[in-house]
Amino acid sequence: MTRRHQRLFVVGDRLGWSIDDDSERLVRTAHRLGYRVGSNTWLRVLRRQRVFQHNHFNALQPRWLESSHRLGLSYFHGRPGTPGYPEFDRAYAALRANTARVDCVQVTHAEMQELVLDAGVPAERVFKIPIGVDLEHFPLAPGRGGPEFVIGSFLKDGVGMAEGYEPKLLKGPDVFVAVVDRLRHTIPELSVLLTGPARGYVRRELERLGVRHRHVVAPARGALAQAYHATDVCLVTSRQEGGPKAVLEAMATGVPLVTTRVGQATEVVSDGENGLLVDVDDVEAVVAAVERIHADAGLRERLRTNGRRTAEAHAEEQLDPLWANLLEAFVASRD
Repeated sequence: MTRRHQRLFVVGDRLGWSIDDDSERLVRTAHRLGYRVGSNTWLRVLRRQRVFQHNHFNALQPRWLESSHRLGLSYFHGRPGTPGYPEFDRAYAALRANTARVDCVQVTHAEMQELVLDAGVPAERVFKIPIGVDLEHFPLAPGRGGPEFVIGSFLKDGVGMAEGYEPKLLKGPDVFVAVVDRLRHTIPELSVLLTGPARGYVRRELERLGVRHRHVVAPARGALAQAYHATDVCLVTSRQEGGPKAVLEAMATGVPLVTTRVGQATEVVSDGENGLLVDVDDVEAVVAAVERIHADAGLRERLRTNGRRTAEAHAEEQLDPLWANLLEAFVASRD
């Protein structure tokens, strides 16, 4: 007879990118905190387990809602009413209809915390825990020098997991291209370094503009440090985010950061101190911020030093007490 809720199960999306990385991090955290993590293979036959999913779009489907398991999930992003993203409305409607079915929700920033609370999830089941950074895999880089000024973009901004020629506009690839288009006239030594899957739209546009660029496909997020170390500024032009992870990864590696006011960036970044914050869709502001970093060595050093301190404060292990609270309520508690 199966013991009820005897261990934690952590479910990713099996796409090999950000959500699976989140799941791997939670497994490591759970192990550090002394919890057993079961093999997902057994979920096909087990009942009444604790199952945590970082992809709330999957978690809020009938397969899981109608299962016997207790359910935990992350609600990273997905503002209902976002044009072109009806799945955001469907997921939020499912959350509102199943607040009694969801046992815990992780959010990474205040906007999603308010959204989840407004859906009717009880406050004691909502845990604000930022996405941390693995300092071992993202060490501080030595100072960069060289003939090029390299803008780094480290995300997935195309639809699907193939070439990604259709832009995923939520990630702002059109804004990124517009920014680079302007900067190529004021920074002649400009080049672009891309990582992540489905970057076809950006690559095609950079080729059209005649901008020097490289696309490096890393096997996992933990292998991205070399790309950051080859970068002079990390640029995030997203319109909505849960993190993004690039914020703390750039800070950890000492790369000056320019990011839109999205996700946990709004709470982690202090403008002018550890990064530069700009409004969503403000191309001119992004251009001006990159030009400031390019021209001001003192600013670059301040962002590098303070950014590393911020990353150290958000190292994965530093977040263990927050996850301990969630796991105590979700895994250790009895029905």
